[in-house]
Amino acid sequence: MNLSFFGAADEVGRSCIMVSTEQTKILLDAGVKLGETDEYPVIGDSQLREIDGIFVSHAHLDHTGYLPHIYTAGYRGDVFATKPTIELTNVLLSDYLRISNPPNISKAGMAELSRHFKIIEYGKAFKFRDLTIKFIPAGHILGSALISVSDGKKRLVYTGDINLMKTRLLDGADLKNLEADALITESTYGAKKDIFPKEHDTEQKLLHSVNDTVKNGGKVLVPSFAVGRAQEVLFIFDDYMNSGVLQKVPLYVDGMINKALRIHRHNVIYCREEMQRRILMSDYDPFKSPNFTIVETKGTRNKVVSKDESSIVVTTSGMLSGGPIMFYLSKLAGGSLNKLILVGYQAEGTLGRAMQDGVKAININGKEIKIGLRVETYHLSAHADRAQLESIPAKIKGLRSVFIVHGEHSKAEELRQALGQKYNAVVPKLGESFTI
Repeated sequence: MNLSFFGAADEVGRSCIMVSTEQTKILLDAGVKLGETDEYPVIGDSQLREIDGIFVSHAHLDHTGYLPHIYTAGYRGDVFATKPTIELTNVLLSDYLRISNPPNISKAGMAELSRHFKIIEYGKAFKFRDLTIKFIPAGHILGSALISVSDGKKRLVYTGDINLMKTRLLDGADLKNLEADALITESTYGAKKDIFPKEHDTEQKLLHSVNDTVKNGGKVLVPSFAVGRAQEVLFIFDDYMNSGVLQKVPLYVDGMINKALRIHRHNVIYCREEMQRRILMSDYDPFKSPNFTIVETKGTRNKVVSKDESSIVVTTSGMLSGGPIMFYLSKLAGGSLNKLILVGYQAEGTLGRAMQDGVKAININGKEIKIGLRVETYHLSAHADRAQLESIPAKIKGLRSVFIVHGEHSKAEELRQALGQKYNAVVPKLGESFTI
């Protein structure tokens, strides 16, 4: 079994790994690296047309954003994913194509992709040519999966993005009874210092910060990924507003988040049992909370920023790379009473990282805006932290090799040094291939 790394190698973004045998070539994920300029996997169109199947770990664009191009390039095989991943991917890709209009994608390619999705259920191993493949809950976002691949001689486990801790929505990753010769693991938070505080402590600090801002008459902007983080943030605010801990102010939901909420609601069977019970056995549906005000028109958006009231806005995009957050920043970034709260990973080269690092001015649509609002970060991550990442290999029977991807160089290298004491640990470079 051979592995070729066409993306997410020594970087975060454009996840794309080829697994090949003498008979079969498959891709694990096919994403884009979003930034000032989008970057794509370093695989040629002729190679894409030779692929037999594509297996997707989850819906985020850094794992799915290249799929329409693959069909535009002439691939006509299938894409395999869980039902929620397929539904969320269609929404996120449509939004990405509308906003970014990437030149390497045709409408015909997107339509072709939609015709080739195949649903895979968790825990059911199936044959694909000479490979046996199984999807396992990864705990990252709705429908996310670890992918196990075996050719009968060697076995590989790919984490995609993984989270071992339960959240309001999901149980942690299911690592029971895993066996593999090789592991491909993410390393988004692979540095020694990347140890997350307890969730309750983070929530309390977040709530105190929001209350402080609304008490002083300010507006709180919370940019978030439409899938995963947005739902967690909204449920935190909703729960604490209902309990009286968080002051009740208008809570606006903008961007693709509302569509994602509906998909979560329709696929609640993939959520934690507690979430299922809340919907099935009570009159209160957290996905349709009366505390949420959905922003559906530009006119409403203008009212949100112009109203003389404290409010909270949860919107996309999570790294400030486009979407409604840019409008809100253009109107509110200069106000000293306002606050920007970052709740997810901010990749190098993004506006989100620049804001996190304390940039004093930003440029939106050719206009320079001086930063007056406060910027704060609270780790409500759907990724494993360093302690979790270190614990994963020991849970996999027979493991010998670990390939560390989806992390900035320093973080991936720190994790490699730790795991290299027991395993053959490698941080692949773009385009590198290995045999396991």
